[in-house]
Amino acid sequence: MGDGLRTIWIVTTDEILLAQTRTAATRLEEDDQGRSAAGDTIGGDALGGDAFGGDAFGGDALGGDALEGWEVREVDSIEQLTKQPPVAGDVILLDKWLRGENVYEVCRGLTGRTQSRIFIIAEHENEAALSIASFCGAGGIIHRPVTPSNLRDALDASPVPRPAWREDARAREAEREPAFPEKLLVEIATGRPDVSLVNALVDPQTSLFNFAFLNFKLDEEFKRAKRFGDSLSCVMLGFEGQADDDVLRELAGIILEGSRDTDVLGRFDESSFLFLLPRTAADGAGIMARRVGERAQERGLTDLVGDSLVISVGISCCPHPDIREREDLYRSAREAFVEARAAGGGVIACT
Repeated sequence: MGDGLRTIWIVTTDEILLAQTRTAATRLEEDDQGRSAAGDTIGGDALGGDAFGGDAFGGDALGGDALEGWEVREVDSIEQLTKQPPVAGDVILLDKWLRGENVYEVCRGLTGRTQSRIFIIAEHENEAALSIASFCGAGGIIHRPVTPSNLRDALDASPVPRPAWREDARAREAEREPAFPEKLLVEIATGRPDVSLVNALVDPQTSLFNFAFLNFKLDEEFKRAKRFGDSLSCVMLGFEGQADDDVLRELAGIILEGSRDTDVLGRFDESSFLFLLPRTAADGAGIMARRVGERAQERGLTDLVGDSLVISVGISCCPHPDIREREDLYRSAREAFVEARAAGGGVIACT
């Protein structure tokens, strides 16, 4: 970019979306240049220099310093973006329809690694997008199609100081602490639950996490365990047949009673659950799983036909020589669960 001011980095493979964004940014720049010219005419030397052309009437009051100098750069992969991280003042747009990527997972991964504002481009019908995006560290949502007005609204709603020239900013970037999204901090500080976020991430029958969030957390917890060399157990627990909502809620309560606040507990499908137990080896996971089975039996939980619930459990744990990816961790737990269920219940841990 010629003046080195600001860049909108858009991660997409959609040519139409890219064209919309380029057009929106160009019109923003033209609009701001027009405002800047108007500011110079009113606040320039002809009418008294600084007396009329400073902060009071010119400059920011008329928008001359607001959004000028934008360019749009296309990025077709996250790897390309992380090799040369954007600087403070830049903006990252993530296409919700990005093929082969979980855009929320990508957003969470970028948070703290860049001081750029991140927005997710989503469809109007996606009511949960804003809450999930905020949870993952995004500054907000921009709805399709991208227009000058909704692009400006998003940027104005998440303002940052005008960045330094690119050469200076890149040199200082490594010295800065990662920025945590201010909006997310405010929500944590108020302690007010975000109902739409809860609805998007929680299974309504059991109040445990749903499968979509489990998939996200599996990736996050596996990466954390691998980075720090910690143990991570994956537990699949379930029963044969079906159970009514009251039984499912009571079983979920038993699971919660035997867990720690750092454990990730979720419903996997109609009759099974998946747990991620950080810093827990297979023997510790086995103790927790057996306790759940014993208490379910003590309380006389039954399925829809009145038979006692027979709990089957499969456990996998890393680090393990056969577990190199998150899929390996899940697959090993699933295979052990199927084996335990075929044996009529009990706990089987991969060794």
